[in-house]
Order: sequence, then structure tokens, then C-alpha cells
Amino acid sequence: MELEETIRNPGYKDAEDGVSAADTSSSDTAERRDSTAVKLDVAADEYTQVKPYAGMPKEVLLLHSSKARYRVPREVLFWLIVCGTLALVAVTITIIVMSPPCLRWWQISPVYQVYPRSFKDSDGDGIGDLKGIKEKLDHFLHLNIKAVWISPFYRSPMKDFGYDVEDFRDIDPLFGNMQDFEELLAEMHNKGLKLIMDFIPNHTSDRHRWFNLSRTRDPHYKDYYVWTDCDPASPKPNNWVSIFGNSSWTYDEVRGQCYLHQFLKEQPDLNLRNRDVVQEIIDLIKFWLEKGVDGFRMDAVKHMLEATHLRDEPQVDPDMPPELVTTEWDLYHDYTTSQVGLHDILREFRAEMDTYSREPGRYRFMVTESYDYEEVEKTMMYYGTPLVTESDFPFNFYLLDLPHNTSGWWAKHLVDLWMSNMPRGKWPNWVVGNHDRSRIGSSAGRIYVRAINLMLLTLPGTPTTYYGEEIGMENINVTQSQIQDPAGKYNASLSRDPERSPMQWNSEMNAGFNSITNTTWLPLHPVYETVNVEVQTEDKGSVLSQYVFLNGLRQSELPFLRGWFCYVLADTNVFSYLRELDGHKGAYLMVINFGKGSATTDLSAVQELPEQLKVLMSTNPANDGKVFQKSRILTEPGEGLVIRYSTYTRFHPNHPAECFVSEKACYLETVDILYKC
Repeated sequence: MELEETIRNPGYKDAEDGVSAADTSSSDTAERRDSTAVKLDVAADEYTQVKPYAGMPKEVLLLHSSKARYRVPREVLFWLIVCGTLALVAVTITIIVMSPPCLRWWQISPVYQVYPRSFKDSDGDGIGDLKGIKEKLDHFLHLNIKAVWISPFYRSPMKDFGYDVEDFRDIDPLFGNMQDFEELLAEMHNKGLKLIMDFIPNHTSDRHRWFNLSRTRDPHYKDYYVWTDCDPASPKPNNWVSIFGNSSWTYDEVRGQCYLHQFLKEQPDLNLRNRDVVQEIIDLIKFWLEKGVDGFRMDAVKHMLEATHLRDEPQVDPDMPPELVTTEWDLYHDYTTSQVGLHDILREFRAEMDTYSREPGRYRFMVTESYDYEEVEKTMMYYGTPLVTESDFPFNFYLLDLPHNTSGWWAKHLVDLWMSNMPRGKWPNWVVGNHDRSRIGSSAGRIYVRAINLMLLTLPGTPTTYYGEEIGMENINVTQSQIQDPAGKYNASLSRDPERSPMQWNSEMNAGFNSITNTTWLPLHPVYETVNVEVQTEDKGSVLSQYVFLNGLRQSELPFLRGWFCYVLADTNVFSYLRELDGHKGAYLMVINFGKGSATTDLSAVQELPEQLKVLMSTNPANDGKVFQKSRILTEPGEGLVIRYSTYTRFHPNHPAECFVSEKACYLETVDILYKC
């Protein structure tokens, strides 16, 4: 028969016993089935008794893992992990949502103004320069200052010491070259410093290429400046007056018209109603932002636009003969300042700067300069609107008037002039000196320098320090023959040279300003041997040491940067205020005597203050650590006290009309964090 694979022959019989293959197959199958059943039963019996062990087969693992004592802990751990993860995510989101915005670098650090001609001379020509600034960068680190504003160093004929710009894209050889600037900027950034440039959008020098093309009526540049027809014999299209005095108009023989200059005749005003001019300015801003500068101080912004009708401005004294109108104080400047459209242009500048602020840590700062005097509401407009940002803040010049009446009442009035008019939530700032105003040590008096620095560094917002104020420099005396300032050459009483004398670094030749030759562009102050950086660094009770201490306190203690500012008392002599933060136990009380005599201040009516108050720092070092009863706080003329006390009782809830806060936050002491409240 034919055999096939895997096919049995059921008819086959064993030769010996005669058993057929079919019977054998059936018997084997039955045996195998019985054997398997027995083995499975045995295994099942063994699985119920054997404990879990390493390397156990899957069947044993599954058998034990389903038992409650293993299953329940596993499920508990799983849900704990899920809940913990969700809680962590929720806490993270809460912290992000509740955390107040981080303060920017221009809020944390004071701004320090460098007048480059007078800061440090590196080449012996008697004029400060960019390399000189680079040599002294460690001074800013010692002061704990991160923001440095440098007055103009563009190429310029120097008719107004750099504010008459011949080329916005070049450095004047007096100060160095572009490589010097780039090296200075790189070194500043390496040290964590920020550079703020002075920028002049209102006018140029009469040597600028644009002006020369405009006066020849080049088709593209003919309207880059403000021109009008006038009589060459009497070039006065109207009664507008320059800041430096006399008519704002000068006849140009090349063009045969008059051009407008709100400053010197060598500083013709740009026509910012011409869109090409605005774009040129924006391109200049981009040029320096590409270089890496961190911000701009926009100069003389209120003068950027003028009324197109060119009408006479109204006289302050209507009875004054028109020919006697020769100073800016003789007119109401209704047509030459703060014109409609001004803020739109500034917002364009701001928008361009914002495109460069997207990189973390590279925010580009903008501050505007506008002396609006009693018209404070005009100054506040430079903050912008709730929807559109303009400048980060406009310079606050009201404390420059402090010497007019040194008293507690007057100090509070000047502070409140800003705080009560500032838009809600905006950041304040304070200026007590600059290159256009007398040094505070000379105008207010030497005894008030320390007290004014104390107030500057403990008020809310950003303080600005003019070079030398940190050591109490004073004005110099300048004779008629020594006058360098163009304004002083027109009128000696208007000279700004006295507040621009060389920086006093040490007791050596030229006060360390120029250590190469015996030359300085202005005379040194005669007291430089005792009033200088080197001497005061070694003296722990000096003006400089107190400045460093106060600035460190301001930046390290939360109530100063984040907390409430509240008026406590103001009288003939004393101005007192406090700084506190919700949730923070520590608070600070400042008591400053701006009067002419000693004062005893009684604060017993202030229930939120403890009975005893310990002085953390006095501008008179002998009083450091002294303890006063709050009903008898003694101060001498020009003395300021910083008093630290501990309490959770806050002053501001009971005195809302006396208190202000900008970057509001609360402190949670248990976990040491700030949160929105």
C-alpha cells in the first residue's frame, strides 16, 4: 500500500502480540492526557503554596500580584504619583500666575550720569574720553550701579559740547573712535553694566550733511529743516525766542531763507513733520541698537515739533514792548513746545526699540528729557497710555528746586508733585543734579548733601546720580576768561561750567583726572585733595561710603524696591516717610532734617510704629545705632536717619491717601516668596 507522511495505518498489527496500530495510538493518547492532567493538578497545588521568589515564572507572578496585599499598595502608589504630579503642575501654574513681574535693570539700579569731557582723561589732552571711562568702570561696581548714561560723544563742532551733532554715526576724535566705543561697550557688558546713550532728535549741527544739502535745496533734503521766507535785514518771521536768548531765526544766504533754531544758531531744528526725517532718526536709533547699546536718553523732546502757522507766541507781560522780548521766560510757548503729534513720533521710537528688547535680559530703555516746570501734567504724558508705552519714565527734575526752600514742607511738596500726578502703576524717578544745573552741594549747601543722597536712594523708583554727587562735589568758580560753555559766552550768568569740573579721583596731580600732563579743560575744585574717591573709600563715615551703604540697602531690602511709600510727617524742619511691604516684618522709617536748626520729632500719634526706634544709619555716624523714643526723635540740620523696625502692623491700610505703590507685591515669609496681592 502507498504510505504518506503523518498518515497512520490503522490495519497494522504487531507481529508478536497482534495489537493493532489504532489500538496502540488510542492507548498512548489516553495515557498522555491522564499524565498531563495529573501534572497540572500538581502544579496548581504547588502554586498555591510556593512564596514569590526571584525568577519566578509568569504564572506564579500573576497569581500573587492579584492578591490584595500586593495590589492595594501598588494602586495607592500609582494614584499618589498622579495626584503629586497634578499638584506640582497646579502649584507651578499658581506660582507663575501669582508671581509679580520681575523688575528690570533700570528699576533696580540707579542711573549714573557721566559727562565724558570731565570724567577721566586717558591721553593727556585735558579732556575726558571713552578710554578714560573704560579705565574707571570698577567705580560703578563699587557703587553697585549697573546703568550708566553717557552724555554725547558724537562727531561735533562742539558749539554746545556735543549736543550739536555733525555725524550721528561717528565718534568725535576728542573722545576716541568707534573702536574705542565698541571696546568700552563690550567691557561694560562683561562687567554686567548697561550703557545709555544721549540722543538728540530735535536738531543737528549746521555742519551736518543734511543741513548743507537742505540749504542748497536738494530735492530730497530741502524740507529736512524748518525754513521760511524772511527779510534778510531783519530776519524775524515771528517773535519766537531761542533757549539761549534772542530770536530763534537766522537768515541763510545760500538758501535765501531763515531757518529755525530753538537753541544755538549752529543747531538748526529738524523738520520732524517730514516723514523722511522721522525715518532717518529711526535708522539712527537702529544703528546704535545694532551696536548693542542698552537705551537712550532722548534730549529736548518737547521742542521736536512746532506749529506750522508760525504765529507769534503770547507774551507773559502783554505790556512789554515786543522788541524787548529776548528770553524764553518772556513768552508762553504755545506754538514751539509739546505740539500735537509729538507723542506719536516718540511712540514710533519706542516701538522700534521694543523690537530689540525681545531677547531675555536685553531690554532697551528709553527716558525723555522735558523741563515742563509747573505744567507737570505735560511731563506725565511721556509715560504713554495704558495701551501704548512711550518712555519708561520722563526725567523728574522737581527735586532740583529743593534749594529754593530747604524745609520739610518743601521737600514733601516736591516729592508729592510727582507722586500725586504720576499715572497709576507707573515707575517714579528722581534727579538732584545734572550737567545743566548747579550741583546740589553748592545750591542747597554742603551740610545737606548727605541728607539729599539719603532721600534720593530711599524714595520709591529710580534715582539718577550726576558724576561727583556720590562724593559731594561742589561747583567751581570760573572767571570770565575761563568760560568754556557757549551759553556762558553769551551771558556769563548762564554758564554751566561750574557744575562740569573734572572728576576728583585722588589727591594727586589734577585729582587723578589727567595723570599724564598738567592740563584740564576746566579748573579743579580747590578741595580735591580731601574730597575725592580714594580718600572717601577709606573713610567709612564719608559721603561716598554712606552712598554705597544706602544703595546696597535699597537693592537688597524688599520694602525699598517693591513696597509702599507713605508720608508720615512734614513740618518746618523735618520730612519723614516710611517704606513697608505687606507680609514682610521689616519696615523702614526715614527722618530727614532739611531745616536750619535742630529738631525734635514727635511720632507718638503714629500707632503703627513701635515705642522704641533704633537707628540703622545716620548721616552723622556718631548717631548710628542710637535708640529713640518715637515721641522724641532728635536730628541736627542736614541730618537724615534710616530707622529699621519690625512689625506686621501696616501703616498704609489706615492711611491710603498718604501712600503710593508702583510694582505692588506681597511677601510670604514661610516660603520666602513674593506674590501678587
